[in-house]
Amino acid sequence: MPPDPLNPHSMTGSATLSRLSALSAGAFATILCIGSAAHAATSEWADNQGGRMRLVALAPDAEGHIRAALQIEPQPGWITYWREPGQSGIPPQVTLAPESGVTLEKASYPIPKQIVVGNIHEIGYDAPVTLPLDFRVAGKAPAKLELTAFIGLCKDICIPFQADYSLPLPAGEQPTTHELALLDAAKALLPQTPSSDFAVQGHSLSADSKNLTLRLTLPETTGNAPAIYVTGPAGYVFFQQANTKREGNAYSADIEIGKLPKNYDIKGKTWGVLAVDGDRAIETTLAFE
Repeated sequence: MPPDPLNPHSMTGSATLSRLSALSAGAFATILCIGSAAHAATSEWADNQGGRMRLVALAPDAEGHIRAALQIEPQPGWITYWREPGQSGIPPQVTLAPESGVTLEKASYPIPKQIVVGNIHEIGYDAPVTLPLDFRVAGKAPAKLELTAFIGLCKDICIPFQADYSLPLPAGEQPTTHELALLDAAKALLPQTPSSDFAVQGHSLSADSKNLTLRLTLPETTGNAPAIYVTGPAGYVFFQQANTKREGNAYSADIEIGKLPKNYDIKGKTWGVLAVDGDRAIETTLAFE
């Protein structure tokens, strides 16, 4: 069974409990997906009431790197979630078979959007999304990539959706043009690294830890306030802005910090930040001394 989808450290735990309390006993969908599609690097679709998902993977390269992706297609009106879902929702999880000798080095996420459902603010996707996955093989390359994918699909209720994949990866098999195009397109939609015209120039946390002040250089001189998502301790995300100021390419804002874990000491910690301005986005880290 996957970990409990109810995150006790979410910004508003009561909202999560309220949203998920509508789950019926039969709403938890678990699907066995055998990797027997037309070509070995793409699984069949696993279907659910709220959408479907499948796994795409290339055979390991000479360094033992496996390039892969999880395709998620919500049904119209349904949503799925970013790595920190906001005030409600279920973040994606990928769990590898322990005996496989494969580890997940990185899961990447295309630029999400803020989705408001009543008075609940969530962060995710309301359209098809592909999550790039980078795996590493320790030792001899396995004949199959075996893993469990666990996501949330939500509309009026949230449905935890789990699928088990066993995807053959024959050594030396060449990927199809379609598979390469899919993986390249997913990579192209990821946030960029900071650059000279788009970066976080400074940050400071107030003495009471209630506000995080950010100073940014933005790529455009005019426009609305950028969307900013700050990921703190695991299970926490902050995105409410106050005291915003935009002058040319300079932007500053206070990000309201909600409740942090009891006795949390930020010294030496690193938080993440995603900033979205127009059609560009950057992702970087904030170090606290």
